[in-house]
Amino acid sequence: MNFDRHRRMRRTAFMRDMVRETRVTKEDFIYPIFVVEADDVRKEVPSMKGVFQVSLNLLEEELEEVSRLGIKSVIFFGIPNEKDPEGTGAYHDHGVVQEACRISKRLHPDILVILDTCLCEYTDHGHCGLIDSETKDVDNDSTLPLLVQTAVSQAGAGADIIAPSNMMDGFVSEIRKGLDDNGFSHIPIMSYGIKYASKFYGPFRDAADSTPSFGDRRTYQMDPANRLEAQRELESDLEEGCDMMIVKPALSYLDIIRDVRNNSNVPVVAYNVSGEYSMTRTAIDMGLLDEEVIMEQMVSMKRAGADMIITYFAKDLCRMIDEGME
Repeated sequence: MNFDRHRRMRRTAFMRDMVRETRVTKEDFIYPIFVVEADDVRKEVPSMKGVFQVSLNLLEEELEEVSRLGIKSVIFFGIPNEKDPEGTGAYHDHGVVQEACRISKRLHPDILVILDTCLCEYTDHGHCGLIDSETKDVDNDSTLPLLVQTAVSQAGAGADIIAPSNMMDGFVSEIRKGLDDNGFSHIPIMSYGIKYASKFYGPFRDAADSTPSFGDRRTYQMDPANRLEAQRELESDLEEGCDMMIVKPALSYLDIIRDVRNNSNVPVVAYNVSGEYSMTRTAIDMGLLDEEVIMEQMVSMKRAGADMIITYFAKDLCRMIDEGME
C-alpha cells in the first residue's frame, strides 16, 4: 500500500513530546486577583468556583500560593469601599489596587504586577467613564484625563505594566503621554484595545461588582460580529504607542487572536474571561468534561498566536504542569 504514515510521529508519548509544535508553560500565565478594600474578606465568587475576593490585609496568603505554584505575573482588580460618579477610587494614590501593588512588591518583588486601568469598578453607575448628562452615554474625551491620572497613580505605586481596559478612543495615546510626562516612560502599556461587548463577562461583573446600573457597554466595546474592526483598533493602538495587545474574550475569538498575530509584531495576550472559566469549571464539576480540557483550551489560544494568557485557571494549570500534564 502506498500512502503516508503520519502515525509514525504519534506512536509513543516520547515521540509526541518531541514533535509537539505548541507548548504551554507557567511563564505564559497572568493570574487575576480581586482585591477588596474592606478588611478580613475572603469570599468565593458565587459564579466562579475557586476564585475569591481577597482583602488587602489577607493578600499575603494569596500571593504566597501564587509564588509557590510558580505563577510569574498577576493582574489586580479592585473592589473599593465607596463608589461615586467620577470613580475617584481608581486614581487615588492609596486606592485598593495601588495598595495591592505595594504589598505585592514588598512581599514578592519577583512577581510581575499588572494593574487594570479603568473606572468601571469605582463608578457608582458601573460604566467605564464619566456620563454625559444629556446623552446618558459615556463621555469619551472628558474621561481620558481621569484614565491618565489613574495610570500615573498606578505607575507611582510600582506597577510593572499598565493595562487600560476602558475602550475610550485615544486612551493609549493619552496614557502614553501622561506616563512619559510624569517620569514613567519605561512603563509599558498592555492595551485592551480589542475588547468585544461579550456576554461572557457576566461572572466578572459579579466578582468586581461592576455591572452597569443602566444601559450596556455596546457604544464603546466592539460588536462581536466584527472582524475587520479589530484590525482598525489594532492599527490605532500601535500608532498611539501600545507595547502589548489584549484580545478579549479568547475562546470565541481565536480568529481575532490569529489576525492580531499575523498583523503585528507586539506580544499578544489572550484573556480567557470569566464566562469561559465558569462554564468550563461547571462542566468539569458535573463530570461532563475531563479536567485536561483546561490545558487543551490554553493550547488553542497559544496555537492561535497568543504569547500570554490571562486566566483564572492559572493555579490549576501550574499544578497540571507540575504533574507532567501538557
